[in-house]
Amino acid sequence: MEEIKKKLPLHCPACESPLRVARLFCKSCETEVSGSFELPLFSRLTEKDQTFIIEFIKSSGSLKDMAKDMGISYPTVRNLLDDLIEKIKFLEKGGQNE
Repeated sequence: MEEIKKKLPLHCPACESPLRVARLFCKSCETEVSGSFELPLFSRLTEKDQTFIIEFIKSSGSLKDMAKDMGISYPTVRNLLDDLIEKIKFLEKGGQNE
């Protein structure tokens, strides 16, 4: 049977507010840390944005190669990167991802 991959929720299912991490647990030694922790910037990006970043790194930053691999035009890949840059700047300034 295939294992179900759980995805980290980023927003409250009731009110859509951004979620924060409240508890961390070590499976190995059972140490538990609790508090209110902000998710790392990368984790606050959508799965689509994270995939784009991974593909960008794997292509050594070549938008030309990414366009070829993704089957889309270079300008489209460039626009996706520009949009991602703006999202990251917004999050760095304390904005919340939608």
